[in-house]
Amino acid sequence: MENIILIKFAQNLRTLIGDMSVSEFARKVDIPQQTISRYLLCQREISLTNLCKIADYFNEDIDFLIGRKD
Repeated sequence: MENIILIKFAQNLRTLIGDMSVSEFARKVDIPQQTISRYLLCQREISLTNLCKIADYFNEDIDFLIGRKD
C-alpha cells in the first residue's frame, strides 16, 4: 500500500506543478529541490510538514494529494 501512495502522490504533484520547473516550485514551497525531485521519482516518503506545505500552496486536500480522494 505504501508504494501506491508514493506513486499516486508523485503523479498528483507532477500534475499540480504543471509547466513550473521543479526548482521554481521548490523555492516557492521552501523545500529543497532535490527533495521534490525524489518525491517525483518515488524515492522518498514525504514528511507531514512538507505535505502540509504543498497542500497549502495548491490549496488542496491532503487526501487528494496522496490519492485517497478524487
